[in-house]
Amino acid sequence: MTARVLILGGRGRIGSSIAQDIATYTQAEVIITTRKPAAAIAVKQRLGSQVEILSLDLADIAALNKAIASADLVVHSAGPFHYRDASVLKICIEQGVNYLDVSDHPSFTRKALAYQSAAAEAGVTAIVNTGIFPGISNSMVREGVEQFDQAQRIHLSYLVSGSGGAGVTVMRTTFLGLQKPFEAWIDGKWQQINPYSDRETVTFPEPYGRSRVYWFNMPETFTLPEAFPSVKTVITKFGSRPDFYNHLTWIAAHWFPKPLMQQPSAIEFLAHVSHTMTDVTNRFSGIGVAIRSEVSGDKQGTQARYCSTLVHENTAIAAGCGTGSIAQFLLEGKLKKPGVWTVEQAVSTDLFHQAIASRGMKLHQEWL
Repeated sequence: MTARVLILGGRGRIGSSIAQDIATYTQAEVIITTRKPAAAIAVKQRLGSQVEILSLDLADIAALNKAIASADLVVHSAGPFHYRDASVLKICIEQGVNYLDVSDHPSFTRKALAYQSAAAEAGVTAIVNTGIFPGISNSMVREGVEQFDQAQRIHLSYLVSGSGGAGVTVMRTTFLGLQKPFEAWIDGKWQQINPYSDRETVTFPEPYGRSRVYWFNMPETFTLPEAFPSVKTVITKFGSRPDFYNHLTWIAAHWFPKPLMQQPSAIEFLAHVSHTMTDVTNRFSGIGVAIRSEVSGDKQGTQARYCSTLVHENTAIAAGCGTGSIAQFLLEGKLKKPGVWTVEQAVSTDLFHQAIASRGMKLHQEWL
């Protein structure tokens, strides 16, 4: 029988990119959900007959239960995940349906990981944070860690051009990430970090070169130390291109009144203004993404550094590749790991290499 993949929030830029990847690399029937079916017609026309549209509001629990019960795999891409609970995952576990998501906020990741035992007992494989960053970036780290006898330090840097080809939801996510300090694992202890602080210049592959990145609150800040206990420091930094977006984001993080940044209306205003601006700058900046993973540690009794980089011309499509490839492995039976896991825990380096090679993505790796 043809497998059925239900993509929640599939009308959006990230969700439709996931749908496109799954439709391209599998024979599955793909159902994308939306609260506005008429607005999804263009998405269906672009993706083809393998994709169907389902009108669904996630707040309608009865309808959500029915939709999940008819699926073999659920992909949750209805962000921002700052506002989400783990109810979709809970229903998947109750229905015995495998689950993926593109969550990108620590609060949601912790909620999902709390269902580890329940998922394992139900035989459900659930993998969180499966997009581009987090997602592909986590697999890059895992490969780096595996090069060492004892990995000690991880430094992740992300750079996005313009809108990244994503919608306004990603803009909301950025500003929501500026609301308050967060905890990071540094020198073997948890330390408080201010978002968009400690500017650093990092060298990415061309066409990006030397670019500025800043601390940003990501799930990797706590999932990587848990996955790799020998690691004493995990740094996660993010930057934008053109560089003036970094200055605007820094101002929002450090100069805007904190009560203002806690207001949903302010977040919504900033997200829409930013997205309108990127519609203009995308024309010359592009919408690509660059990831740089640097792992350092002990190898054969000496200290060494291993650097892995990846560049893609479209951030949204790259996220679709990250999630879509894992969906493919689940549907083909190449990946089965009951429980709730992050990408670095669930996806082997061999599978990761298969995924990026099949999608024409290339890693550059070197010892520094």
